[in-house]
Amino acid sequence: MIGSDGSAADIEFDGVRKVYDGGEVAVEGFDATVEDGEFVTIVGPSGSGKSTLLRMIAGLEEITDGDIRIDGESVRGVAPQRRGIAMVFQEYALYPHMTVRKNMAYGLKLTTDLSADEIDERVEETAAMMGIEDLLDDKPAQLSGGQQQRVATGRAIVRDPQIFLMDEPLSNLDAKLKVHMRTELQRLQEDLGTTTIYVTHDQEEALTMSDRIVVLNEGELQQFGTPEDIYERPANEFVADFIGSPAMNFFDVELDGATLTGEGIALDVPGGVADRVRSEASASTLRLGIRPEDIDVVDPGDGVATATVDVVENAGSDNYLYLDLAGAECRVRVPSGVKPALDAEVGVDFAASDIHLFDDATGHNLLLTDDGRHLVGEREQPA
Repeated sequence: MIGSDGSAADIEFDGVRKVYDGGEVAVEGFDATVEDGEFVTIVGPSGSGKSTLLRMIAGLEEITDGDIRIDGESVRGVAPQRRGIAMVFQEYALYPHMTVRKNMAYGLKLTTDLSADEIDERVEETAAMMGIEDLLDDKPAQLSGGQQQRVATGRAIVRDPQIFLMDEPLSNLDAKLKVHMRTELQRLQEDLGTTTIYVTHDQEEALTMSDRIVVLNEGELQQFGTPEDIYERPANEFVADFIGSPAMNFFDVELDGATLTGEGIALDVPGGVADRVRSEASASTLRLGIRPEDIDVVDPGDGVATATVDVVENAGSDNYLYLDLAGAECRVRVPSGVKPALDAEVGVDFAASDIHLFDDATGHNLLLTDDGRHLVGEREQPA
């Protein structure tokens, strides 16, 4: 059995490919290594292959090509129950006719030789860890959504697996409870040190919970890096657009000497940067990207462009401004005290160190160095 010692494990993906019978490619050439004890989150739009990748690790889907190895051992041909894995699903999958105690013990009875007393002891220890020791004799219908989620997580923990696989486990909870459970899951994973792969469509979950993030699109890996890498140094336009709320702004520009021009914008960049971009770009048109929080609102005529205020959206501690910049929408995140009048003209300003430039044909970020740094100096972490 893979992972019989119960310790954490690394997971290697080597050219993993999944093609369904109808020819639909769900995952294409996926290569990555998840280290022992890491918390890795997989994000991407619907149909990007997130859950398919998880199910191949678990043995619920066959691998078409390539291999997945746990601690160096291939999982191909290994039965799901012998992979040292425990899963937590979106729907919790609790047996309605069983008590919490029996739900948590069921997997142990099937997969171990532990005695009834040993199983009961492990269940009670895990229930105490999850704060559900008073619910052991209740049935799922008597529990709230948050309590059911704790039971489902406890059922996975009690097996002492090498790997936790979590498929959108918080998506059925309300916003406040989701934030609370997110914190609990982080604490548990840090305490247990178990390698965890977590699938979500919620980018906030990914950014706050993860050691590293996998970004998928149409079954292909777009970027695998820390939350800071993904947010501050996106590998391509897809990642830049998918991660961040409000979303990154994009403008069509051209490089005129050492000045980026287009859509009402005129921004000077260092000469060396201009030379590199010119040599790397596959077309004359570039896509300039800038995060809403990296834009300053200044007096009309100042800054790199002038825009008109269309909408002011109050978001509590911040305001989101939606500006018309030469016909293009520009989203700006400002403190709540900044509230320009509708239809007012304002100046828009940002620095070359805060922008990204994407190749219009390939989508690649032209301002990243080979070792993943931003060409115009290192950037600050967003507030």
